[in-house]
Amino acid sequence: MHRKQSSKKMLTFAPVMVTKKKGYIEGLIAQGEHEHQDFKYQITDARKIARSISAFANNSGGHLLVGVKDNGNIAGVSSDEEIYMIEQAAQMYCQPEQQVQFEVFRVGGKNVLKVDIPEADIKPVKAPDDNGHWRTYYRVADENVLASSTHAKVMKHTTSPSPEDVVIKLTEKEELLLDYLQSHGGITMSGYERLAHISFFTAQRTIIKLCEMGIVEIQYHNGQCLITMPN
Repeated sequence: MHRKQSSKKMLTFAPVMVTKKKGYIEGLIAQGEHEHQDFKYQITDARKIARSISAFANNSGGHLLVGVKDNGNIAGVSSDEEIYMIEQAAQMYCQPEQQVQFEVFRVGGKNVLKVDIPEADIKPVKAPDDNGHWRTYYRVADENVLASSTHAKVMKHTTSPSPEDVVIKLTEKEELLLDYLQSHGGITMSGYERLAHISFFTAQRTIIKLCEMGIVEIQYHNGQCLITMPN
């Protein structure tokens, strides 16, 4: 099929046909989909796959197994077609551009494409939603979720250099939050606003500051974005 060439220079990826210990891919598939692994039957939309890249890159990395159905059955892929689409996703539909690595495995006479997505050095990594708006995604268990605006700002601040040996005195509102977390485990942004009787923007600044200091962190549970204390 003839493809129109983009005026933007594409990243160069070199897929390698890999032979590893027998059962390597089967062993990965047996783990199912999880925080660091996602199955893709095929790649048909570069924008959609960019959301997966964004989600893994904003977390601690992961990989896609392309040519594998949701139930773990191997369907196989035409690796050249899939690689082309993922190249587009990584460069054209991720901000900033991401580097990914490809390996092609031959399993039962079919090709399975493994796409490794490292954790991003610069966060947040954004990808377009269905309406073309650039959003931040995050990998939670076996799903790619839309990150909250507060979490996206936390990512940006906690991946930027911060001064060393800084002593910061906690405010009454900050100590109130920590006391609550020690007793209850987690709280939503709106819950913290009500607890401390502060505005959303004041609550957000507080959470960013405490995340940057490593005192609290962002977690997702049952569809909610929660502020929690590190384990």
